[in-house]
Amino acid sequence: MCGVCGIVGADRSRRDEILRQMCHLLAHRGPDDAGYYTDEEATLGMRRLAIIDLVTGQQPLTNEDETLWLVYNGEIYNYRELRTELKRKGHQFRTEGDSEVIVHAYEEYGPDCVTHFNGMFAFAIWDTRQRRLFLARDHVGIKPLYYWSNGRTLIFASELKALTAHPLVPRQVNPAALDHLLTLEYIPSPLTIFQDVHKLPPGHWLHFQAGHIQHQSFWEIKPQPLPADDNTCAEMLHDLIQDAVRLQLMSDVPLGAFLSGGIDSSTIVACMSQAMTLPVQTFSIGFGEATYNELPYARAIAAGFNTQHTEEILTPDIGPLVEQLAAHLDEPLADFSIFPTYLVSKVAAQQVKVVLSGDGGDELFGGYDTYVAQQLDRYYHWLPATVRQRMLPSIMGRIPPQPAKKGVINKTKRFVEGAALPSAWQHTRWMMFLPERDKTGLYTPAMQAGLNGHTAVATLERTFQQATDLEPLAQQQYVDMKTYLADNILTKVDRMSMAVSLEARVPLLDHRIVEFALSLPPRLKLYRGQTKVILRRAMHGRLPDAILSKPKEGFSIPLKHWLVGPLRPLLTDLLSESTVRQRGYFQPETVTRWVKEHLDGRANHSHRLWSMMLFELWLQNQ
Repeated sequence: MCGVCGIVGADRSRRDEILRQMCHLLAHRGPDDAGYYTDEEATLGMRRLAIIDLVTGQQPLTNEDETLWLVYNGEIYNYRELRTELKRKGHQFRTEGDSEVIVHAYEEYGPDCVTHFNGMFAFAIWDTRQRRLFLARDHVGIKPLYYWSNGRTLIFASELKALTAHPLVPRQVNPAALDHLLTLEYIPSPLTIFQDVHKLPPGHWLHFQAGHIQHQSFWEIKPQPLPADDNTCAEMLHDLIQDAVRLQLMSDVPLGAFLSGGIDSSTIVACMSQAMTLPVQTFSIGFGEATYNELPYARAIAAGFNTQHTEEILTPDIGPLVEQLAAHLDEPLADFSIFPTYLVSKVAAQQVKVVLSGDGGDELFGGYDTYVAQQLDRYYHWLPATVRQRMLPSIMGRIPPQPAKKGVINKTKRFVEGAALPSAWQHTRWMMFLPERDKTGLYTPAMQAGLNGHTAVATLERTFQQATDLEPLAQQQYVDMKTYLADNILTKVDRMSMAVSLEARVPLLDHRIVEFALSLPPRLKLYRGQTKVILRRAMHGRLPDAILSKPKEGFSIPLKHWLVGPLRPLLTDLLSESTVRQRGYFQPETVTRWVKEHLDGRANHSHRLWSMMLFELWLQNQ
């Protein structure tokens, strides 16, 4: 892993000094080394976390005649095969790692080089002959890349804090991004919390030449023909996962695995155990609250595969962590699981430099409760609209939330609440935490005016339209892949692991597995309420029945309780009436009412309150 940044274009004032400041802000991504390249038009920088080719893997890296210069964050897992192919075509290599493969592949194939890569990557190539910058980001968005341009200069970086260290980059809050944060708890590409600053979307490349930007998608998820026999499909999936794990075990430093006790991480550990001669090192986080704790399942897998297992209990004393993690996020991300993700990364980083994780399994194999809710809504929809949209939500709204993580009452309340929203939003109705009807009372007139139609709902509707040729469940998975997975799950894992200089790899998101999974018939993903049908079948006999049959719990924390307890002072301070009024984005009366309802136990507003708390913390750090 690395952190990369660069400045290309007309503005040369203090360029080298500023770039070194940008690199310094990325030091946690690459504490092992730093490197720079500069000429009359471009300056590139990188911070390196040495994983492969420890001796000759320094960057920036160039080709034979020093006309191409590369800075790169990621891993190309099939680099050995590509290296052999490029040597046959006459390319000469001076290093033993994967970075140089990118340079020579660009020489050979141009922008199409990215279609040859199996890996996670965000990189920049400066072409000194063409005076052209080429940026690219991996298929599903595992590695981040931000950029800003005024038409004369383009600035890029792995993290927002490094980008905004350049004085040209504006720091004006983007109301549309804030609406997305409060509605979905994350900010999808290409938006960022700052106006006119962009994320390069997953599976895209970008050219910048003579002040002109061209960007293009290089990969789309398209259905492919599969065998009709379900058992054959299950074995194909197992073989794909085993091969992805094999490829991602390449490392010149110690590696291990995150183990939550769910089927996804357990599958990765099982495949690692089959491919490795030494015991796998596994790492888990648990909770004192029983309904949130999955450590017994993690321990069962660790014992079954004889791993070297390390675990830690997360306590409610997380107050000191909040501000620290908010700073690592760069822009607000309201996913509660940043805390366990950071802590399990911190535990792992004490023993290894690389971990494999099971992220992506829920999106690929239909693992989320939202998919089940959408399936149930076919029957629920037969009720009269007034019953679904008014009567039942009113009744359930009067029932206080229960202490358990899920439970029948909490799940029913959430289902009724989501089912009352427009059916065109499909499963995303249960992924929204601030419905449109509540925004009228929350947003100030200035905030409303700043949206200008660029709302979270509009983004979701547009993404659904991109997948109209897919069957409904695959369409929902496509939307999650393009939004929630890339800009919530993968962003969280990247920032929290990089905060402790740990590289996290995600074998299930090998693009071959993604294409395979979204081509499967729906019955092999979700059938009569059972999720991940094909993954359970593929791992039958390879994982304990207790793991294969357990329902999904999710990697979350009891924040709804902690906001009433140890985090109460932080809640009331960050969302005080005077602070909210001063900021001018939200109506203080509405925020105060939500805080009181939550503290009194009359409603669970933890999601929307936490989003606003993270936003206020972010504002205070600017």
